[in-house]
Amino acid sequence: MGVNSVAPPKGKPKWLRVKLPTGKKYTQLRNLVDKYDLHTICTSGSCPNMGECWGEGTATFMILGNICTRSCGFCGVKTGRPSSVDWAEPEKVARSIKLMEIKHAVITSVDRDDLTDMGSIIWAETVKAIRRMSPSTTLETLIPDFQGIERHLDRIIAVAPEVVSHNMETVKRLTREVRIQAKYERSLEVLKYLHTQGVNRTKSGIMLGLGELEEEVFETMEDLRTAKVDVLTIGQYLQPSKKHLPVKEFILPEQFKKYEEVGLKMGFRHVESGALVRSSYKAHKHIN
Repeated sequence: MGVNSVAPPKGKPKWLRVKLPTGKKYTQLRNLVDKYDLHTICTSGSCPNMGECWGEGTATFMILGNICTRSCGFCGVKTGRPSSVDWAEPEKVARSIKLMEIKHAVITSVDRDDLTDMGSIIWAETVKAIRRMSPSTTLETLIPDFQGIERHLDRIIAVAPEVVSHNMETVKRLTREVRIQAKYERSLEVLKYLHTQGVNRTKSGIMLGLGELEEEVFETMEDLRTAKVDVLTIGQYLQPSKKHLPVKEFILPEQFKKYEEVGLKMGFRHVESGALVRSSYKAHKHIN
């Protein structure tokens, strides 16, 4: 166990405990979500930052169903044979965003390796539908790797979201264990391609506490900067269930601060680094 982390105790450390979300804006959105049966990652994932994000008019939506074709060791989404594509989904998501009066929407999805287009057509149609219904809403698309196939990535690039993100999730050495069907180099190539094709802002995220070393985190950060990634998020991994990879250690707040400072010196435009940071944390700020 390193000096910059602590072994997992029986309970979470105090810096991982959060207050229940409150506030007028949060309550309004919560009521809308319940009334119209809207689906957000914020609620289904019990995100610790839900109150803060909703208060700022940001929410995250997951498309292409809730069953993933991949079986990553860290992720709480079900794995299996996904249901057929709902071609009405783009309009449903766009309607949700309009009803909730979302200023900045983050769209993500499961991996759909079962589809010829990897789900990229629905992705593009969703962005288009949101643009039609809520033209002032800014967008971040947190995409899968689409197996690195450029024609699928091109569909995302063509609809020009303000931010396109793809998460590395972990350091190179742990990728095979943590992201079983993913490849470290392929994810880097996806991020490089997005930049070279003129995407306005690229973004990636990693989680800590899976047994990575400090120098490995720095190496991943350097790889992301070499790929010209603009925004980096770093958070604490938390085990979704006993079936998932265990938390090896809880990273101390001062270590997260160190990564933030180093990242900014490396040249990242934004670095969000903290135990409770998730991919879409402060996402509305990352368009600038």
